[in-house]
Amino acid sequence: MNESLRKIFAIALVAAIPVAAVAQKRTARPVPSWQVAIDGLYTTTDAPLVWFRGDRPTASAQAVIQELLAAEDRGLDPADYAASTLIAELTTNLTATDPAARRAFDLRLSTAVAHFVADLHAGRVAPRDVGHDLDAPHSSLDLKVALMALAGARDLKTVLDDFEPSFYHYDLLKSALRRYRELTLDPTLTALPPLPKRTVRPGEAYAGAAALRRLLLALGDLPTTVAAPAEDLLFDAELSKALEKFQDRHGMAIDGALGPTTFRLLTTPLVKRVRQLEYSLERARWLPPQLESPPILVNIPQFRLFAFSTTSDREASLLQMKVVVGKIFPRNNTPVFAADLRTIVLRPYWDVPRTILLNEFMPRIYANPSWLAANSFEIVAGEGDDGRVLAATPDNIAELAAGRLRLRQKPGGSNALGVAKFLFPNRHNVYLHGTTAQGLFAEPRRAFSHGCVRLEDPLKLAEFLLRNDPTWNRAAIEAAVAGTTPQRINLPAPVRVFIMYATSIATEAGNVLFFEDIYNHDAKLAAALGKHQQR
Repeated sequence: MNESLRKIFAIALVAAIPVAAVAQKRTARPVPSWQVAIDGLYTTTDAPLVWFRGDRPTASAQAVIQELLAAEDRGLDPADYAASTLIAELTTNLTATDPAARRAFDLRLSTAVAHFVADLHAGRVAPRDVGHDLDAPHSSLDLKVALMALAGARDLKTVLDDFEPSFYHYDLLKSALRRYRELTLDPTLTALPPLPKRTVRPGEAYAGAAALRRLLLALGDLPTTVAAPAEDLLFDAELSKALEKFQDRHGMAIDGALGPTTFRLLTTPLVKRVRQLEYSLERARWLPPQLESPPILVNIPQFRLFAFSTTSDREASLLQMKVVVGKIFPRNNTPVFAADLRTIVLRPYWDVPRTILLNEFMPRIYANPSWLAANSFEIVAGEGDDGRVLAATPDNIAELAAGRLRLRQKPGGSNALGVAKFLFPNRHNVYLHGTTAQGLFAEPRRAFSHGCVRLEDPLKLAEFLLRNDPTWNRAAIEAAVAGTTPQRINLPAPVRVFIMYATSIATEAGNVLFFEDIYNHDAKLAAALGKHQQR
């Protein structure tokens, strides 16, 4: 892109960033409607056209329509932008000399391109449209200026690329999408014969062994260098090893056997995988186009946390760990949102949420008040760690049930939050914390909490966040945990936490990971996108 065009493009993107107070409001998506965006270009009948020079369409007009036709490569739908109609009009209807026809076509093309650019920049639907609290600030986008930049671009594709998120893994998703879209051209790939019994194990016969081999080769789970066995019906060790990779990519327990769940995932139509990749691209567009500081990201259906040491999302620099997220019951779902992590608490109290208190604990307390002390719980008056501890008398238990007192669990080995909690104030009262139930991290599907996110290694995350503070090395952190009182540590700068939901991920090693839609959010996004297409 030449320097003058880059300056024009910069004007289109680098408008004022909303301040935090404004960004947190649940307002309309900061993208003007397509009509409003182009009103200024077509105010009079003699205003210059954007996509014509004289009576002929420009090379940019032809190029931009080709980009609309190829919108699938970016995870979008060409039909949203009337791409087929525009190309037909360009080739059949524009040889006439009617100025009104040219102006009408120019207006339709500008509207389609404005729509396309806005979708690339911030997504087709807003997060709130699917119940998410993820109003991440985007730079304001002047679509009229963007249209003029595109109309004058020599390298139009590169200009369009610059409207998309700048994350490396976004580009990996686009590459994966192209690959899986090609795989859908052969729908027989996933047509495996039924299992002869509940589970087929290595060394056993399976009528679909050859078909399975073909599928795993196409998916990249079976290396092309592996020779086929002499017996086509043999589910051999090499197939089993390839199946282990497939199971790992799909978040399953890895056993290398062909059982019902593995068979179901193998025979899932690849068009569904294409949709999952499209949904992940859509959700990536909800994030800020550029990160101002290294964030923490939790991907709910992956049951995994990623902490960034730089704003460049390279896997080698990430701290990764397993997490436990909310149960699949809607009231326990971990919400999708973003907030700023400001405080680490080592050796924390656990203030019992009222829903848990009423639904789970009060029946136990009524039946046996001594259950409180036996499990390190205290009835407390007042806020904060220095609240006054009260005896478990009938009157105080009644006040607790009425919400005028609170229940907390003392720090220590039985505390439900484990050794640390990480606070990022939000309306959902969700935070990251440790746990005493370490055995849950051995499960492939880890949806067990009431909504908060439990960490496999909270001290490792604390050490990572405090890595630039020499007073809080690992030894100091462990000493605080071994102490007798909670220790609050305020971070020098807030760390943005994104609790996200993506059922597909593309890795730097070339693997494409798919996860179960545990909260049915993919279906909700599909419905919202359907409404978007009807606009």
